[in-house]
Amino acid sequence: MRVIIVDDDPLVSMSLKIILETDKVGDPITVEATGTSGREAVKLYNEHKPDVLLMDIRMEDMNGLDAGEEIIKADPDAKILLLTTFLDDEYINKALKLGVKGYVLKQDCKGLPATVRAIYEGQTVFGGKVVEKLPDIMNRKEQFDYEAHGISEKEKQMIELVADGLSNKEIAEKMFLSEGTVRNMMSTVLDKLDLRDRTQLACFYYQEIRP
Repeated sequence: MRVIIVDDDPLVSMSLKIILETDKVGDPITVEATGTSGREAVKLYNEHKPDVLLMDIRMEDMNGLDAGEEIIKADPDAKILLLTTFLDDEYINKALKLGVKGYVLKQDCKGLPATVRAIYEGQTVFGGKVVEKLPDIMNRKEQFDYEAHGISEKEKQMIELVADGLSNKEIAEKMFLSEGTVRNMMSTVLDKLDLRDRTQLACFYYQEIRP
């Protein structure tokens, strides 16, 4: 597994590199390069196309969220893990909107190798303290206007089931539909909301829809 680390403190990058490369629990992790700014993160990502990009948020030149936005726009399959000391609602909101695969506090970096492997395997990982913030973030949202986005009652039900973590097969069973119909409905909803995949849809639900 190939990883790039970007943090404005080179000592932090070196420490994270050691943590990842000396972990013996799973497949070997190789840190191919390190950087110190968001602009460098974009450059290194384009050069190396890593399996996972591990990146801080507050950095000079370009912050990690803006860098992540640029990277994901060019490569929607990019797997980005934000590792930061900041638990700001604004940062969490933007990270969810961008579709990053992880948001973890540096204080929780003991489990970093497992987190990186989980993201590499397609999971989305948020640190415990980040998850604790989600209810407050959700409760501050106004009622989402489904009608304004052309979302039908059936599509609304499907969105809620996706947010609950159900698979297409499980959704089909609950809604008495075929899996093909669910897949088509999913594509339609993603187009209407200008989202990329079901992970973004679930994040969108908890950020924008659930009152």
